[in-house]
Amino acid sequence: MVETTMSESEAVDLEQFRNETRAWLEANCPPEMRKPTTSDADVFWGGRNTKFSSEPQRIWFERMRDKGWTVPDWPKEYGGGGLSAAEHKVLRAEMGRIGARPPLSSFGIWMLGPALLKYGNEAQKKEHLPKIAAGEIRWCQGYSEPNAGSDLASLQTRAESDGDDFVITGQKIWTSYANYADWIFCLVRTDPAAKKHDGISFILFDMTSKGVSTKPILLISGYSPFCETFFDNVRVPKSHVVGTVNRGWDVAKYLLQHERAMISGMGERGVGRPLGQIAADSVGTDTLGRLDDAVLRSQIAGFDVDEAALAACAERAVDLAKAGQAHPAFSSAMKYYGTELNKRRYEILMSAGGVDALEWESERSKQGARPRAWLRTKANSIEGGTSEVMLGIVAKRILDLPGA
Repeated sequence: MVETTMSESEAVDLEQFRNETRAWLEANCPPEMRKPTTSDADVFWGGRNTKFSSEPQRIWFERMRDKGWTVPDWPKEYGGGGLSAAEHKVLRAEMGRIGARPPLSSFGIWMLGPALLKYGNEAQKKEHLPKIAAGEIRWCQGYSEPNAGSDLASLQTRAESDGDDFVITGQKIWTSYANYADWIFCLVRTDPAAKKHDGISFILFDMTSKGVSTKPILLISGYSPFCETFFDNVRVPKSHVVGTVNRGWDVAKYLLQHERAMISGMGERGVGRPLGQIAADSVGTDTLGRLDDAVLRSQIAGFDVDEAALAACAERAVDLAKAGQAHPAFSSAMKYYGTELNKRRYEILMSAGGVDALEWESERSKQGARPRAWLRTKANSIEGGTSEVMLGIVAKRILDLPGA
């Protein structure tokens, strides 16, 4: 069980923190940053070549960065806010209360940062964590390969020792936003003679290094968030290895827990207005003001309940993680539920839109935003580990089912 008991003085201090946080957010979060994101342009990713989509976006990011609240629970010496688990929970609740957007979205925050905090040496932490917190470097993830997806440990990108460097050769695929990234955290094989889960190292390097190239992959939705990434004799200092050489699988597994927890969040992110309101634009309402389609109304009600359940479960997962009581496989359950829920969301949106939802390029459909988003969700249950793999992990490691 999560320990929730606190002293009276701690409760008073936390309530004071809540009041101060609420006042600060009210005074510093621009009204434009209290609305749901509607496109990629609404999301600030940071990076060397970053551009703000609006002045309010810049103001919100810089104010939160200066307060350390892009990564509120990271230590202050690494650019974080140094908040306790309880204070971080209060901050999330108060941001949710006013609908405040995250000031910075980053694979560095969601995935690499936690791995560095656990496995990185002090020099690596001081070099990379403050830049992640300040949005100075945009990261991508070099995991999957053409023949190493769900069976990630079979990866073949090799890193050969050459003095103080590794020379990396190989290919990664489905590398999200690699064409925009500044650095990559990458799994490479440093001992080809070892068993497949051994002999892997976790290494960091600059995407502008000689021999690195990327090629966007056009998806059925018409977008290209994924890339093929190629390494042709890329020279990387051995000091860039995180953790122990040939023990990168330990780092990789830990990072995957955070990646899957991050992906699961798409199940509760919403699409702006409530589904019922969006559906009413096409279906209309009856004399009682209800959605004028009983079947669709029932589907949306069921979805809303499940979305609320996911949000409560996610909050519980955060509490367990902060208390050091989280099951390492629970992120797989969350990932499965969240991605399947997001696919349901867009199935409902397509049903609610009727024939209009099929418009692909007309001005009325804003260049087919709805069908493109619906098609994009088909990848949700593949990226970060397929739904089938997630269910297998749950069966084996949580339910302990025979034969799993």
